[in-house]
Amino acid sequence: MAEGPQYQIEAGVLQCPEPGLRLVLAPNPSPMTLHGTNTFLLGKGAVAVIDPGPDDPRHLAAILHALGPGERISHIFVTHAHLDHSALADRLAARTGAPVLAFGDASAGRSPIMAALAAEGGIGGGEGIDAGFHPDILLADGAVTEGEGWQLRAIHTPGHIGNHLSFAADLPGSPVIFSGDHVMGWSTSIVSPPDGDMGAFLQSLDGLGREPAERYYPAHGDPIPDPQARLAELIRHRRAREAQILAALADGPSDAASLARRIYLDTPAMLLPAAARNVLAHLIDLTERNLATSDTPLRTASIFCRTDDAKIL
Repeated sequence: MAEGPQYQIEAGVLQCPEPGLRLVLAPNPSPMTLHGTNTFLLGKGAVAVIDPGPDDPRHLAAILHALGPGERISHIFVTHAHLDHSALADRLAARTGAPVLAFGDASAGRSPIMAALAAEGGIGGGEGIDAGFHPDILLADGAVTEGEGWQLRAIHTPGHIGNHLSFAADLPGSPVIFSGDHVMGWSTSIVSPPDGDMGAFLQSLDGLGREPAERYYPAHGDPIPDPQARLAELIRHRRAREAQILAALADGPSDAASLARRIYLDTPAMLLPAAARNVLAHLIDLTERNLATSDTPLRTASIFCRTDDAKIL
């Protein structure tokens, strides 16, 4: 992937990636968030915030400090209900009076099979979920919100989580997409059922490929200067992982954790549980497509095997 612009990695420092756009990095670095959450401020005067970030008073102060004289926050957009994106929304709204806009709460947007798995239990999941998140305004796919010198169009991109939104905007001279956790340059996104859905994730990647954009601004890491190349790379990666899983199942039935240990050979041990969740997401998708089957109703420890349909691929 082509090299693009890079941010400073000091939390709380105001950065201006391009005209009309500001960035404040949250102080929450981790193996899952890289340097931290990117909180974006769009426009001037009446400003839109995208992904307020974790509930940290230092970050709240940094966001408010990023406003110029006479400016105010008019809208708070949240890409999805994970604590590193949405947890500060209520406190920021209370300070500014701005409404919080999102697709829905943490369970919104689930496919029927994921809703059924969540209701049955036994599948795990829930990593980092902001269970108390409730937006003031619900944004459907395609909804357009306008402010002072800015416009955002919501694109429903489930996969990482069912309520995930990306946002399309026309910055001076070029269209961009704020891609949340769905498309990042430094890493692939974790897809952990029943919140995450691999089939929906791949469909959302295909959908984003039909959107014009010169740059993506993800919620973690640097901007993506060649979105189409990154989308193609992510799709190839997921399809290659799927092929690895089917190849491993050719040796005999297995569960997700065992497959992850066999496939993710270069992954640190501390990240193997997340890798196993990704494998489980692939296995559920393969089961839906009749390329795999399980010995029991779908559970974290279910044993999967290939079907005859998979053997002819």
